[in-house]
Amino acid sequence: MAGKAIRTVIRSSTSKILYTVRDKKGKFEDIQSYARAHRADLAASAKSETSAKSTAAVAKKAAVKKPAAKKPAAAKKPAAKKPAAK
Repeated sequence: MAGKAIRTVIRSSTSKILYTVRDKKGKFEDIQSYARAHRADLAASAKSETSAKSTAAVAKKAAVKKPAAKKPAAAKKPAAKKPAAK
């Protein structure tokens, strides 16, 4: 089948959602469960997205991090003197 296959949604006798691919004559060429096909669709990345992500990752690594500003040290209070016991 040339080009991208078009999937249609049908339900099985047990009410499971299925994707079906038909040939030019209308016969079923492939049947996939919706859950499995959907997971595969989510896992796959488009070529344009993959190249954009890799470009962004390279740019992020190349960026120089600024040193963190130092916080001023807290001033210590002198310890309170206890009266001597007699």
